[in-house]
Amino acid sequence: MEVNGKVIDLMPEKSGQSVNGTWRKQEYILETDGQYPKKVCFVVWGDKIDQFGIKQGENLSVSIDLESREYNGRWYTDVKAWKVSRSDGSTSETHR
Repeated sequence: MEVNGKVIDLMPEKSGQSVNGTWRKQEYILETDGQYPKKVCFVVWGDKIDQFGIKQGENLSVSIDLESREYNGRWYTDVKAWKVSRSDGSTSETHR
């Protein structure tokens, strides 16, 4: 799935420890194009944060995977970016 728009906000990077070691993630808010713009919060994990180098104000095409998980009877959904394309034609991609 792909979503297009302008990055309007970068959330602070978060990190921590898990059973599998250290993790990092950063969330970004993208506003879609069109007559009725929507805001989409997507997340980038680990080394992809540096690889993608997303900056506020950039127009991007973001390839995403949707994933939901249950915890204590509640469901949580992640919008994970795995590829970022810029309007200048450059692309940053990682294997899913």
